[in-house]
This record gives sequence, C-alpha cells and structure tokens, in this order.
Amino acid sequence: MLLREEIAISIDGRGAWRDNVVVERLWRSVKYEEVYLHAYGTVSEARASIGRYLGFYNARRPHSSLAAKTPDQAYFDNLPVAMAA
Repeated sequence: MLLREEIAISIDGRGAWRDNVVVERLWRSVKYEEVYLHAYGTVSEARASIGRYLGFYNARRPHSSLAAKTPDQAYFDNLPVAMAA
C-alpha cells in the first residue's frame, strides 16, 4: 500500500535522526512528568490519566520552544481564516 501511494518511510534506520525527534521529546515528557510519578492500578486508569496529561500538555502547558505558548495556541492561532462564501 505504501509503495502504491508513493509514501516513503524512514523507520528502516536509513532516515535522519530528526525524523522522530518531536515524538521522542513528547514521550520523554509523558514518561517523566506523568508515568513515572504515578502507580496505576489498572490499564484503564493509566489510559485515563495519560489522556488527561496529554490534554494538559497540549492546552495548558507552555513550551519554551513555542515562545511560552501551548501547542494548541501555536497551532490554532496560526490557522488561515476561512473565507466566507
């Protein structure tokens, strides 16, 4: 399917280090700021707690790389304004 759609992937180890740096940084934050601080009793409890953390991470936690904006602010504030018909 990937070949048919002409989609290139770099998970095979030949890609650049920066291909996954954003996701790796996110998971580092999730681990150190959420997972390692809690002892979850069940998988559903872990999913709910991590889900709440991701909401916090995107909507309320300022990021130094985004000039102290949240990811939501950085993304949604820069969307083009839709033209009225």
